[in-house]
Amino acid sequence: MSATKAKPKAGKATRRAGARRPPRLAPAEVEEMFARFKALNPKPTTELEFRTPYELLVAVTLSAQATDVGVNKATRRLFPVANTPRQIAALGVEGLKPYISTIGLYNTKAANVVAMAQQLIEKHGGEVPRDRAALEALPGVGRKTANVVLNTAFGEPTMAVDTHIFRVANRTGLAPGKNVRQVEDELLRTVPQAYLHDAHHWLILHGRYVCKARRPDCPHCPVRDLCRYPDKTPGEPAPPLA
Repeated sequence: MSATKAKPKAGKATRRAGARRPPRLAPAEVEEMFARFKALNPKPTTELEFRTPYELLVAVTLSAQATDVGVNKATRRLFPVANTPRQIAALGVEGLKPYISTIGLYNTKAANVVAMAQQLIEKHGGEVPRDRAALEALPGVGRKTANVVLNTAFGEPTMAVDTHIFRVANRTGLAPGKNVRQVEDELLRTVPQAYLHDAHHWLILHGRYVCKARRPDCPHCPVRDLCRYPDKTPGEPAPPLA
């Protein structure tokens, strides 16, 4: 008589893998979501401090696995001394490090920022290109950084999906996806054209301050009634917008 293997108990990973995704928001609900975001914050922008496309490019490159607050502290010291590709290239890696040493991975970032400056000088006349392929060819620049620069510096309707946007898009049912590229593509298809330019900033700010990873602030969420997240934190809902 052959032994029958006991059926393994479902662990956390199994339950997560088999968990049903929340249903997607309907188009009218998506429209309402962004109308509320706009009413609360008509002109959202990045919390990184910058004055030129190059300063933004450097700041976003430094912000990987770092907070905007920490990057701003570093760039407030750096940019008065060097805020052009030629000035950064002249500093060199060892000259740049003291200005950004409070930021995580600063050794690698210093090497990338200096190499980026040199490539901008050699291939783009010291200017930040308004072209995705050219941006992504720069040292230390990936798709997300390129999307931020294209959107914030040049006004392109791009969607830079970070951990905050990925969480909000999946949790609310706005644009579910298994990876950041899927979520990016879904958002570009889902977000109404009238809101697309600013959607990136609204979603980041919402994820950073309201729809937080460990304990979302559902009672004060302006889109709580639209959100499909089944495990909302308890509390009295915020009053509706006037």
